[in-house]
Amino acid sequence: MMTSIKDSSHLAELFDLLEGVLAWVKDRQGRYLWVNRAFLIQYTLEHPGGDGLVASDQILGRTDYDLSPAFMADQFRLDDEQVLAGHRIIHRIERVGEFEGITTWNVTNKIPVRNAKGAIVGTTGMTRTLNRDELPSGTLSEFEPVLAWMRDHFHRAITNRQLAAAAKMSLRAFERQFLASFHLTPQKYLRKLRLRIASRALIYTNESLSGIALSCGFADQSHFTREFRRQFGRTPRDYREHYQLPAGVPVTKTAAHKQ
Repeated sequence: MMTSIKDSSHLAELFDLLEGVLAWVKDRQGRYLWVNRAFLIQYTLEHPGGDGLVASDQILGRTDYDLSPAFMADQFRLDDEQVLAGHRIIHRIERVGEFEGITTWNVTNKIPVRNAKGAIVGTTGMTRTLNRDELPSGTLSEFEPVLAWMRDHFHRAITNRQLAAAAKMSLRAFERQFLASFHLTPQKYLRKLRLRIASRALIYTNESLSGIALSCGFADQSHFTREFRRQFGRTPRDYREHYQLPAGVPVTKTAAHKQ
């Protein structure tokens, strides 16, 4: 696989010319085999303190667990496992930076890499930020209030009818257009948002599991545990223990919905 990538250096140069497009190739173990220049620039921006652009050999051979916080790497790996199983992630529009203060819209694609015999030997993908005029019809003008409503009220029960009202659309039209734009139903999108917020609360706060469950909109701790295990492959308690911050790093007791 490494040989085929090196032999395609002209193709790699082409990806280096795509401004704002992050592209990469990983092996089955999630190790980066190749990244483009935009990926290196982004990594440098997120990890300041060096003497300019980070060298590719600081990325190659490493995994997302080496480059990103563990809880984020875990979510990247879940994507990779889906692709390694033969699935494709095509034109997925997603919000990025939900907790970093600057939220953008990205379009992401990930597909399997196969060898000459057709066996899946890795994954490749690309992602880029969408301009406002590139967003699917209605994503900003009709769905921005919906996503803001979800973010402000996710700790309570939210119905599709309430979301449709926020979008000023009929229920049927809202459900159909939301699915077409985000490739998720409104309730699945909401559940993923709740689980992402809960995952951070588990790491960065001392809030009890039952408290996080309720503050993130789950009916009770059992419901929270069931959904969390389905998404992350481990219970909230195991997740907290696995990604526990090093001793001395301050945590808070802040409720999840006030982060």
